[in-house]
Order: sequence, then structure tokens, then C-alpha cells
Amino acid sequence: MTKRIAANAGAFYPASCTEIETMISTFNELLEKGLKDRSVFSLRPRAIIAPHAGYIYSGFTANIAHRLLAGSAPRRVVVVGPSHHVFLTGVSVATQSLYESPCGDVPIDTAYSRQLAETFGLIHVPEAHAKEHSTETQIPFVRHYLPHAEVVELIYGQIDHRTLVPILDHVLADPHNAVVISSDLSHFYTLEQAERLDAICLEGIGRLESALLDQGCEACGMLGIKAILDLARQHHWHATLLDYRTSADASGDTQRVVGYASAAIG
Repeated sequence: MTKRIAANAGAFYPASCTEIETMISTFNELLEKGLKDRSVFSLRPRAIIAPHAGYIYSGFTANIAHRLLAGSAPRRVVVVGPSHHVFLTGVSVATQSLYESPCGDVPIDTAYSRQLAETFGLIHVPEAHAKEHSTETQIPFVRHYLPHAEVVELIYGQIDHRTLVPILDHVLADPHNAVVISSDLSHFYTLEQAERLDAICLEGIGRLESALLDQGCEACGMLGIKAILDLARQHHWHATLLDYRTSADASGDTQRVVGYASAAIG
């Protein structure tokens, strides 16, 4: 059996399962203490938007979304993220059998991956998957909250976001499937600038209006976000913003800030 190696363990997130579990426990303790509206726990999203930075910066934000996704009890999770390291045109699907994770390998649904590739003309660019953190950082959360689920990894490069819409529609036509759209927001602005730019992203997500994102949102996973927003609008779903913060909350550096948000869609 072939394995998608966890190339970012020990960097973006701990290489130790114990440390990952401790972080998730801490995130949930903070969530329980700080959450004012507990009705959010009743959400059963079909898809989530979650950030992919180091857990010390964006793990709390991502954790909320994955915790809610667990309530939907999907059997298969399709994780969709942008390519950060390799230029490609199209959408690449992982072909390995297992996805390595510190808390135990996660099975990749190879048959479903092949079906998507054949139906939508997906490609396989091995080097695009080798080090991609946008997708990999989601896997420990999937392993924690959905230990019996299988995953599919999709990494996109230069495409029109509308290319993703029929793929996501096909995936979510199966009620046992869920989608994780991976994206951070603005990068390396001052805190004031970042909050202004990120507000555009948040408004577009909350209103399910992908065109609004073109007015200044600088999400690195904007194509994935646009696609899920277009699909949500088609199906009359709703988007609930779960958390927004910046790297300044963890680092104290307000001069080179990265923004993070999570949302539940369904």
C-alpha cells in the first residue's frame, strides 16, 4: 500500500499524537469557555471552510469547523486546497492508499478518487501532493473527529473556480460525503489592513456571494471558496461564520499579519 507522507508534521502541527490531542483539547476548552451562542453546535454542515497555517496560529479556528463537521458524521471527506509549491493547470487527485498522520494513518478512498478523475478529467501531479500543507493540516482534525472516515485529497492550480463547482456538486450529492475547503486569508499586511481586506472575504462568505471576493479579498484558497459559495447558493444552503482571527492574536506582531477564518456551509 502506498502512503501520502505527512511532510509537514513537526512544522505546521506537532509530529506527536499526544501533542496534537492536547492542542485539540485546549482548543475545545477555550471554545466552551468563550462561546456565547451554543446553538452553533446544532449545525450539521455539508462543507466547511478552514484555515491551514500552523496550529498555534490557526488551529483554534480550524478546530471549530472540524468539530461541527463531525456532527454530520460523513463517511468520506474530500479535502480541497490550493497548490503552494508546484505550478499546475487543473485539479490533481492523490492516488496513494493511505494518508500518514501522527495519530494513525487515514485511508484514502482510491476507488472514489479514480471515479472523480475519470468523470471530471482530474490529473495526478505527485510533486503537488508531496509537501502541500493546505490539505495536510486538515488531516489530523479529520483523524481526531472522524476516525472511521476515508479521505480524498484534491489540489488545484491555475483554473477557473467554476471548474470546481460540478466536482463539489457531484461529491455532495452523496449524503455520506463532506467537503473541506482549505484557505487562509490576507498575508503580511498590517493588522488594520488585514482586517479591512478580510472583512471583504467574510462578507462574501456570509452572503454566499463569490463576486464580492473580487473586491479585495486575498484568500489563498479563493478559488475553492468561490466554488463552494456558488454551489451553496444553487442549493439554497446557508453559511455560518464560526471564527475570525489573525496571526497577531498569537504572535503579537501587528505589522506582518495573516488572517484566518472558518465557516460552516449547509
